Amino acid sequence: MACDVSLGRKVPCKDVVGGLTRIWFVNFGDMGTVTQSADDEISDMTGTFSAYQYDLKGTSNLEQSISSSRDTGTTFFEQTLTLSLPKLSKEDNKEVKLLSYGRPHIVIEDYNGNFMLAGLDYGCEVTGGSIATGSAMGDLSGYGLTLVGSEKEPANFMAGATSADPFAGMSSATVTIVVGTNS
Repeated sequence: MACDVSLGRKVPCKDVVGGLTRIWFVNFGDMGTVTQSADDEISDMTGTFSAYQYDLKGTSNLEQSISSSRDTGTTFFEQTLTLSLPKLSKEDNKEVKLLSYGRPHIVIEDYNGNFMLAGLDYGCEVTGGSIATGSAMGDLSGYGLTLVGSEKEPANFMAGATSADPFAGMSSATVTIVVGTNS
């Protein structure tokens, strides 16, 4: 049966840390055909697209909730990406607006060197956030965004990804990485 458990799991070593280091937004549908290996890892893509890199620090995170119902026979995974982006700018205001209108795919790099793709089938949508100046000197003056994707599977790991090129394992894709400027 396809839903039988196939592996055991021991208590792992304490050699990981929390947090995200970087994300890349890809406009919805631009990745072309996405191929998954037997273990659900993304192994290739066929699209020609740009990936817009955002460097992260601080409190940004990815949390995935599992919703499963015996009554309806359904299971889905809600992928919630919470971003804290310091510093306000007119350029970033425009991009936040465009993110809010769209539903991008999002490649996520964590501090452990894992690369995952959120919003594979349906994209991720901005469901809330803020543009704030803060009130005290130490407060965030910037953007807080929450993006949510509801998918049939948890965010898939990506084969061959590196910090220099998260799409390195996608041999059939033509990807332009667009790195922002420091203002």
